[in-house]
Amino acid sequence: QVQLVESGGGLVQAGGSLRLSCAASRGTFSTYAMGWFRQAPGKEREFVAAISWSGGVTYYADSVKGRFTISRENAKNTVYLQMNSLKPEDTAVYYCARSRRSTIVESTTMTYEYDYWGQGTQVTVSS
Repeated sequence: QVQLVESGGGLVQAGGSLRLSCAASRGTFSTYAMGWFRQAPGKEREFVAAISWSGGVTYYADSVKGRFTISRENAKNTVYLQMNSLKPEDTAVYYCARSRRSTIVESTTMTYEYDYWGQGTQVTVSS
């Protein structure tokens, strides 16, 4: 069983930055793609970003492209989400998840492509 633990969330003003981390333990991390999702109150969980097992390929939702950067350090079993130019609409609980695949495919944006999830970390952006 893989355990994923997110950290780094908090309260920030619009235009600010946060860096989320997701540490994996108990299981394989380095050979799987990883993703970040978010869920705002009353809304469905939505895809934010994904990264292939090697870190060589990344993919972003249009809403965060150019502002967020996903990266990983396989030696540390950790994936990151650097969030810049934050907007109030970025407010949500952010979840990391391990993909069932090593690479990014068309369905990487779908929750069913992920088999392990963290507990989430709250990000609140004030206007």
